[in-house]
Amino acid sequence: MHKKIGILGGMSPESTVEYYQYITRAYTERFGDYGYPEVIIYSVSFQPYVDWPNQDRWDLVAQGLSEAAQKLEAAGADFIVIATNTMHLVFDQVQVNVAIPMLSLLDAVGDAILARGMETVGLLGTKFTMEKSFYQDALSRKGITVLVPDEQEREFVNGVIYDELVAGQIRAESRAGYVAIIEKLAERGAEGVILGCTEIPLLVNEEDAGMPLFDTTVIHAEAALNYALA
Repeated sequence: MHKKIGILGGMSPESTVEYYQYITRAYTERFGDYGYPEVIIYSVSFQPYVDWPNQDRWDLVAQGLSEAAQKLEAAGADFIVIATNTMHLVFDQVQVNVAIPMLSLLDAVGDAILARGMETVGLLGTKFTMEKSFYQDALSRKGITVLVPDEQEREFVNGVIYDELVAGQIRAESRAGYVAIIEKLAERGAEGVILGCTEIPLLVNEEDAGMPLFDTTVIHAEAALNYALA
């Protein structure tokens, strides 16, 4: 029997949908049937996870996600993925509050970068993902250097995520802005760029950017599917 996948989602609903669709569709494409693993989704109310980080109340984020993870465990999940980049800042605090394993998005992304033979990458995401050190710290342990945009560019990237992408709005002018920022990261030495928010792949792809992009949604969802099948 396949392991039951627990998706801790709702941050935002757009990315949660992408995880579920990838896992189920990738299985069918790979095996030609519909025997994909069972998936249990716990979707939190997103507003507190917008408010608490803005108030620097990461203790409340950790507490809320721990309670949600415990509900997934009680519902029968064999392991859990947090379907968002930013909330991996409290990954370790959540893991200690459940007995079942959690699959880290950061580890999966780091392995994907190393598999491409890269040592320096850019990072786009929420301002917390770009400005807090958890991403850089995790990837530096794998020998990977992470570059982030300048302050004005970070504000633009963050604004597009929260004002547009989490609501499913895709705008051509925002895509052009992201591409310009990616080009600047490449000029600084980035060999590829991490799309470090699970909504960003809805806006920009490798054809737009003209360089390798690491879609964290696909990478993490693929890791979840493989773990469930192992």
